[in-house]
Amino acid sequence: MFMRGGTSKAAMFLAADLPADPEERDRLILALYGSPDPAGLQLNGIGGGTSSTSKAAVISPSGDSRADVDYLFLQVGIDKAEVDTTGNCGNISAAVGPFAIDKGLVQATGTLTRVRIRNVNTDTIIVAHVPTRDGAFDPRGDFAIPGVPGTGSAIRLDFEAPAGAVTGALLPSGAVLDELTVSWGTVHVSIVDAANPVVFVRAEDLGLRGGETREERNAPEVRARAAEIRAHGAVRAGMIRHVDDAPSTPAVPRVAVVTAPRDYRTAGGELVAADQVDVVAAMYSMGAAHAAYPFTGAIATAVAAQLAGSVVHEVARPTAGVFRIGHPGGVQELEAVVRRQDDGTWHVERVSSYRTARAIMGGELIVPPSYSPRS
Repeated sequence: MFMRGGTSKAAMFLAADLPADPEERDRLILALYGSPDPAGLQLNGIGGGTSSTSKAAVISPSGDSRADVDYLFLQVGIDKAEVDTTGNCGNISAAVGPFAIDKGLVQATGTLTRVRIRNVNTDTIIVAHVPTRDGAFDPRGDFAIPGVPGTGSAIRLDFEAPAGAVTGALLPSGAVLDELTVSWGTVHVSIVDAANPVVFVRAEDLGLRGGETREERNAPEVRARAAEIRAHGAVRAGMIRHVDDAPSTPAVPRVAVVTAPRDYRTAGGELVAADQVDVVAAMYSMGAAHAAYPFTGAIATAVAAQLAGSVVHEVARPTAGVFRIGHPGGVQELEAVVRRQDDGTWHVERVSSYRTARAIMGGELIVPPSYSPRS
């Protein structure tokens, strides 16, 4: 089944329908997606040529008492033969509950069905509250999310205890603020791992002001700076040993560019006023400027905003309750429950937000003749 979850799209597979061997599974996924494609178009497969549309999910019944289903997220390379399973995708997480219900892995209960999901990539639990009707997912509703035309039913996602999802620590470097030495000088960043690790940097350190168009953010010199910060941040977070190893983890950490609330226009030309947001942010994913804002990145942003001394905390408007992120697709609202403990460390109880999802098509994928299973 091919589904949209939030602002991303993915082919949703039952684990039983794919090779059990991870290497063989990834070879098949690459063939189905048309990767690698040097032109970056994935014309020979189902990939959409962007990081948001070159994703896959593998679902199975869970043997974990905390969950109903297991969900493995795959970020499929576009111009490279790589499948990254390091982190999770929050947007595709929104499609997992509806898929599990419609495939009979979870029985619908009334008009709202609770689906407990274990993300295999990070071993974290996501609780999806899925609208249902007549025993199936009900996609109809009037809830809209930035970056997606039209409306759908609101799916609430609770990311429980998301801190340290990939690195094992909310602050992988051990500090709320780090200084990185890069080719053009030094920059201050905050590296926060909540749902996924993100390196936060002020817009001016990339030569930006905040609120730029995607084309401006994709300018070669800006992308190069973001990539360098990402590599140094990954080293500081202990994810890699040397900056040259950054390509080994292409999906994470991501880089988020933040600035104080200001008026800006979305990719669709809509004016967002400064008083409508608590921070203005943009993100780089798989080496390019993201068209909207990844959900797991938004989770890390909402958490970072509550960490005194972080880059996000310093530029964001102080808020209690709902935190509003102004990004290229619009405004995303989240609620992060973060507490400072007696020993000075931070505990993230949960981060919640709403997404929409819908099934786009179901059927069979034709395996290209170039692919053949290894014996």
